[in-house]
Amino acid sequence: MALELLVITIFLAFIFDFLNGMNDAANSISTVVATRVMKPRDAVAMAAFMNFIAAFVFTTAVASTFGKGLVDIKVINQTTIMAAVIGAIIWTYLATRWGLPISVSHSITGGLVGAAITTAGLSVVVFDGVFKVLVFIVIAPALGLLGAIAFSIIIIRIFRRVSPGRINEYFKKLQIISSSFYSLGHGSNDAQKTMGIIYATLIVSGAIAATDPLPSWVIFASYLTIGLGTLAGGWKVVKTMGMKLTKLRPFEGFSAESSSAVVLMFTALAGIPVSTTHTITGSIMGVGLVKRLTAVRWLVANRIVWSWVLTIPLTAILAGVLYILLSALV
Repeated sequence: MALELLVITIFLAFIFDFLNGMNDAANSISTVVATRVMKPRDAVAMAAFMNFIAAFVFTTAVASTFGKGLVDIKVINQTTIMAAVIGAIIWTYLATRWGLPISVSHSITGGLVGAAITTAGLSVVVFDGVFKVLVFIVIAPALGLLGAIAFSIIIIRIFRRVSPGRINEYFKKLQIISSSFYSLGHGSNDAQKTMGIIYATLIVSGAIAATDPLPSWVIFASYLTIGLGTLAGGWKVVKTMGMKLTKLRPFEGFSAESSSAVVLMFTALAGIPVSTTHTITGSIMGVGLVKRLTAVRWLVANRIVWSWVLTIPLTAILAGVLYILLSALV
């Protein structure tokens, strides 16, 4: 039974990884599609490729934080992880259907914490690790917003004597580069959440020791799966992010993507599991604010922020209930 649980949990983790790519395709391509620099299918193909390439660029620091830094894996069991993953899958699938750009990272965080507390009580939570995730709910979008404002203002000042048409032509080419770097940062951060879950599963099942490194097959399979999910594209979420939040021009798309890419690459190297959705949303709002306060559609922004606020508690409750049900069945 233990082997079957291990195989099923790993399979579910890859389903979660695929859905992560689908929901977060909007993060990678919404700006470049909204400015009509790239066709949607070309954009997702580029984003999927860069998601996978991240496997050869970054360390697995985020995976280690996620696998061993949120809950005490010596106390939880395979049913705990399975409940967490199923809860995250359900919420991510529903949000993608509804066109909500949620933090998929926080859905698995909430799921893991909720299932672990149900398993062994509050003492199982590694509060330092959870605090790191929670504080970046505020810091990541703020950094994205401020960075995008800075990029936009610098570009406006440098090109103030150049006609808008020529500026757009310059940045149509540059935006492809910035979108590629953002997708690289997205892959580096989000694929590692799945790696962390599988890492914890392998340790809990006894397949590897807690001191063993993350197996190479987990790394490459996780990057490949999130890339395939991105290729599938969650088009309702793309529409929300790229077209409903604010109107974007190529230099603004470049500013948003560049700001977010810097934040994501820095946090990936630091081992901090941030939300790519929060980061790019903050950046898009930042370029809108440079134009004027009303350029941001605040009703849409409010809906997005509420989905962020609810993600962790909803998935925690859902995973807790699922743990009780699964425990009765397994």
